[in-house]
Amino acid sequence: MSRVLVCTPTYIEAQNIEEFLRRARAAVPGVDILVLDDNSPDGTADIAERVAAELGGIEVLRRPEKRGLGNAYRAGFAVGMARGYDTLIQIDADLSHDPLVLPQLIAAIEAGADLVIGSRYVPGGSIPNWPKRRRALSKYGNLYTGFMLKTGVKDATAGYRAFRAETLRAVDYSGTRAKGYGFQIELAYRVASIGGTIVEVPIAFTDRVRGQSKMSFAVMIEEMGLVTWWGIRDRFRKRGSR
Repeated sequence: MSRVLVCTPTYIEAQNIEEFLRRARAAVPGVDILVLDDNSPDGTADIAERVAAELGGIEVLRRPEKRGLGNAYRAGFAVGMARGYDTLIQIDADLSHDPLVLPQLIAAIEAGADLVIGSRYVPGGSIPNWPKRRRALSKYGNLYTGFMLKTGVKDATAGYRAFRAETLRAVDYSGTRAKGYGFQIELAYRVASIGGTIVEVPIAFTDRVRGQSKMSFAVMIEEMGLVTWWGIRDRFRKRGSR
């Protein structure tokens, strides 16, 4: 099996991190896990380090401040690249992403995919117990993203993913600009732009039970602003190349 690093960013996840790490270790005993904690004031990193000492194969990277999801993943990917991992995975630590799906993501990469997305919007995927307003925002946000960027991806904002390391290097992941959840869209867009193979596997995205969501209106504005800019830019480029 290829060398796999699972990256999970955390901020105020003391209520979830231990259960997440135990479930992830049980699901994929042979992979390494990197917790990227943005100086959580609730002791998330301390709990993660205690569990890491017990389970092994888990490292905690303490970052000085909260700098956004995209920044955290760029830092995690940099660690994975420097250490020669073949597959890099991103997953939320709030238990909204089921660690039992990790073997499916890894298998799809090993079968030839460049990017594997745990998707809510392919057959078999679901978002149980979401309020109608949030469901509509997510659904139509993804439809708008698909219309503007033409990537063919059904769930461009999904945060449960596996990447082939060489693909991340090819798309210059470190040069991405999005700070929040727009990072997910930007990377999928870059992979599609180089002709990479993107596979979506169905998941049930269950909303967090403990703690508070990090989604904000500002994050949503960033996402839609970037999507609009990239889509318009691509259309002008195509016209200019005729």
